Amino acid sequence: MLYVLTVLVVILQTVQSLRAGPISMNAIQSIKARQIYDSRGNPTVEVDMVVGGVLSRASVPSGASTGAYEAVELRDGGDRHMGKGVLTAVANVNNILAPKLIGMDCRDQTKLDMMMNEIDGTANKGKVGANAVLGISLAASKAGAAAKGVPLYRHFADLAGNTQLMMPVPCFNVINGGSHAGNKLPFQEYFVIPTGAETFKEGMLIGTEVYHNLAKILKKKFGGDATLIGDEGGFAPPCDSRSGIELVMEAIEKAGYLGSCKVGLDVAASEFKVKGSPNGKDAKYDLGMWDTAPQQISGSELMEFYGGLIRDFPIVTIEDGFDEDDWENWSEMVTKYGKDVQIVGDDLTVTNPTKIKRAVADKACNALLLKVNQIGSITEAIQAVKDSKKAGWGVMTSHRSGETEDTYIADLAVGLCTGQIKTGAPCRSERLSKYNQLLRIEEELGSSAPYAGAKFRTPLWMNK
Repeated sequence: MLYVLTVLVVILQTVQSLRAGPISMNAIQSIKARQIYDSRGNPTVEVDMVVGGVLSRASVPSGASTGAYEAVELRDGGDRHMGKGVLTAVANVNNILAPKLIGMDCRDQTKLDMMMNEIDGTANKGKVGANAVLGISLAASKAGAAAKGVPLYRHFADLAGNTQLMMPVPCFNVINGGSHAGNKLPFQEYFVIPTGAETFKEGMLIGTEVYHNLAKILKKKFGGDATLIGDEGGFAPPCDSRSGIELVMEAIEKAGYLGSCKVGLDVAASEFKVKGSPNGKDAKYDLGMWDTAPQQISGSELMEFYGGLIRDFPIVTIEDGFDEDDWENWSEMVTKYGKDVQIVGDDLTVTNPTKIKRAVADKACNALLLKVNQIGSITEAIQAVKDSKKAGWGVMTSHRSGETEDTYIADLAVGLCTGQIKTGAPCRSERLSKYNQLLRIEEELGSSAPYAGAKFRTPLWMNK
């Protein structure tokens, strides 16, 4: 029955477009969504868009550690797929959004995205679903690039008004913890960051060699079980918050890259803040959240713990060091450590221009984590990047823990000149697909798109 309805919708779309008269080669001819599966085996939305007889396809990622203020990812509920089905979002694409968008120019990204926001009519895309809107938005960006006859990264650059391109520094998540793994490690991600590489290609060489050396170290220290991987391809060893960095540093040294690598953290502190505890210095964070024994410390103690790590290791970036509502500690962290360390807002800012505006005013972070599905459209994501750059922030393009084979974030990082990207360990095809796309882009662009390197936070020629 669902198949018949979908066919009827496509026929209706075609009839409507024919009645409208001559069709521009850039006009959307059809839009069709379906339910597919992401890297965790959960359903997600995929959208096909046809323009000028050319098919463009996009799929929507999904997070596990999600901020409370992200745009709404519409799920079906019920028993099927553990309640995670997306057939409602698929139907919203096919039956609500698509009929309104047929005939529009695929190159006019802003008009398309704003039209979908208007149809939804909510502040968080809670009616039709951010996953429905984003599927179309991404497909439209690919169709727009195809219609112009340019690569996707160039189309993204055009949409953002960028005249220059840049290859990002890869931030390899080589150790997984928190909600991304089955170990007891409270911090969610540990990065190897090859800032000393000369090219992206060399950065990949460094990252993969460190990763393989880390595997050997973990197997020798803890046995083969320690080399089992988490959602993003990083290992999930039985370590604590500090020893996780020690293991990464040991692997960097063994691989011979001490002078070429920095390290970083995604703490994801919203996941282990004690519910009901206040914010600020008296906040309570439980480093034993994933263990059987509580290890509660105060906000002040957690701040000092970060200070010790920064003193002892070459840390250049810390993401989500405090809870998404603990603004007081965020601002203090920037004051204390923000000069030398990038303080990245993920759950705090959720790629939302409104949240970014507050974070700028409160000096609560100095970098944005760019996750397009947090806000739900390419247009709004680009605005978030522009606002962040205007404030002098860095921008880290990011995947989600539930990924697909879609490689759009590689092009996004290059086109928006973010200077840094995290898309997992050099393991699992849904992660490597993004890294491999970046290798292709670098090969195509050559010296016209320099590698961000040590200046990944604020490249000198960053667009204002």
